[in-house]
Amino acid sequence: MTNATFTTEPFTCPSCIKKIEHAVGGLPGVDKVEVGFNSSRVKVAFDDALQSAPAIAKVITDLGYPVRKTAVA
Repeated sequence: MTNATFTTEPFTCPSCIKKIEHAVGGLPGVDKVEVGFNSSRVKVAFDDALQSAPAIAKVITDLGYPVRKTAVA
């Protein structure tokens, strides 16, 4: 399992969190999604055989929350 943290533009409402959780959580290989409203961070645990950090970042960006930084562990 790979863990990645994506730092985004600030969120403006709680529904932003639900939108990201639903979209990223529905991707193949994604096990867990945690969105921090105040920190503007999205933490994702995923199987790197099925998903990639750049693909997840693209989904978040396409939802309207540009990813500024990605950290993969």
